[in-house]
Amino acid sequence: MKKLVKVVAAIIENDKNEILCALRSPDMAIPNMWEFPGGKVEKDEDIYTALKREIHEELNCAVETIDLFHDNTHEYETFIINILCIKCRIIEGTPVPSEHSKLIWLKRENLESLNWAPADIPAVEALMNEK
Repeated sequence: MKKLVKVVAAIIENDKNEILCALRSPDMAIPNMWEFPGGKVEKDEDIYTALKREIHEELNCAVETIDLFHDNTHEYETFIINILCIKCRIIEGTPVPSEHSKLIWLKRENLESLNWAPADIPAVEALMNEK
């Protein structure tokens, strides 16, 4: 049976209505694909606390969570991921990639130009359809 991994992902929007996109490094699982930054939820941790911790660890900045935007379960070849995308905004610092190869800010209408990790695609589509 495949392991189920519960992860949180940050949909961070700036004051120009651009969304932060992160490129997975060649050393990561699902390498060289774009995703919303975040990571695994630890045992006994709520999703909002997990997201704040992961963003601090991965991007060296602090975020304020707004609300759960999208919930998707995707089956990869070796595991199943339940990805909870949470809208948030930066309240302290500037995102700096520590694990990712690159970070970029993109307008909603340009999100589809990137090669997204399969589990992130439904949230990308939902963002692009959002008014």
